[in-house]
Amino acid sequence: MPDRSLSSKLFNAAKEVIPGGVNSPVRAFRNVQGDPFFVQRARGCRIWDVDGNEMIDYVGTWGPAILGHAPTAVIDAVTQAAKEGVSFGIPNRHEVEMARMIRDYVPSVEKVRMVNSGTEATMSAIRLARGFTGRDKIVKFEGCYHGHVDSLLVAAGSGALTFGQPDSAGVPADFAKLTITVPFNRPELIEEVFAAQGHEIAALILEPIPANAGLIFPKPGFLQLLRDLTSKHGVVLIFDEVMTGFRLAKGGVQELTGITPDLTAMGKVIGGGLPVGAFGGKAEIMDQLAPLGPVYQAGTLSGNPLALAAGLAQLREMERHDGWNRLDQIGLTFENAVRDTLRELGRDLILNRIGSMFCLFFREGVIDNVDDVKQCDFEAFRKFFWAALDRGVYFAPSQYEAGFISLAHGEGDLAKTAEVTCEALKIALA
Repeated sequence: MPDRSLSSKLFNAAKEVIPGGVNSPVRAFRNVQGDPFFVQRARGCRIWDVDGNEMIDYVGTWGPAILGHAPTAVIDAVTQAAKEGVSFGIPNRHEVEMARMIRDYVPSVEKVRMVNSGTEATMSAIRLARGFTGRDKIVKFEGCYHGHVDSLLVAAGSGALTFGQPDSAGVPADFAKLTITVPFNRPELIEEVFAAQGHEIAALILEPIPANAGLIFPKPGFLQLLRDLTSKHGVVLIFDEVMTGFRLAKGGVQELTGITPDLTAMGKVIGGGLPVGAFGGKAEIMDQLAPLGPVYQAGTLSGNPLALAAGLAQLREMERHDGWNRLDQIGLTFENAVRDTLRELGRDLILNRIGSMFCLFFREGVIDNVDDVKQCDFEAFRKFFWAALDRGVYFAPSQYEAGFISLAHGEGDLAKTAEVTCEALKIALA
């Protein structure tokens, strides 16, 4: 077992000054019944902890590291931008360049506004939808996580589920009353909701491919049904593509499916690893934002030149190197290796993979929504996680999280991952 003594000391020190010792709940490793390691540095597809242990990384900063960690193009862009000033609070050219790139990439976006996180993006999109429609209620799906916004922390996924409490303390009951939650992939239930309350609903928000409860695929026709229902009832359809946007394709899920929302929340990849968020959509809706319209939204650091310079450099590298097609091929190689291992072991676990995102569910059958994920063998997952980590492969420390592949994952990395995965599965499934 690798020595993690320095990480242990740092975690004990962190717990004295940081709630739970972490600044985001899933980092606490509670779901795998252990303590986190502390990172010293990262390069390419590998990370090194403070004890010197080297790992192949499939978390990738939870999505942004699409080129891998610390790519030269991004580091150079950030260095050059920093020489000109780290923040202005005044418009800068990077904002315009990123807005144009997003508009060119994302089918539904006519105008876009920059913010500092995915949470800000979804929060602002919800407020904008309410201001545009003059309605109060919103609809979300169980297991879809849209950030720690009060009205969206209702039957949430990811970190909230890891701790077994899908609702958060501190969220007023009246806020929750305005949020209607429905199981994902249940068309009959969403039709029932719209038939009864469609005239009161301002927005329906969803991850078009939920990635905060593992990785769940919509049933054929489900996204089109949502588009049809929202259009019929004058409801703003919001795609949360913070994870999937600019990773699964230049234009995200909406490019792949041809189904366009009214608003889109974005983040992760467009910051190149720095804090960033954005939301955009139809001009008639976006123009309701101040200073043009009555819906207020602001941010001192919005459009930060370092974050946008990093994001622009990263996206240009993806274009230059046919990144999305290459990622899909790397993802397919990874998937084939895992499926070969499962066949060798005679197990039919569920592996969902699209492009460079994946999740191995420790159960058989079908995964249609978060209730199905809750039936996984969490003890087997825990054993698998630690067996893989001890052998130098870092997967997400929760069954409720997706994994991420980067362009930096080479043949040798995938080969070692396949070997480690086989060994870890044998231990977990024994």
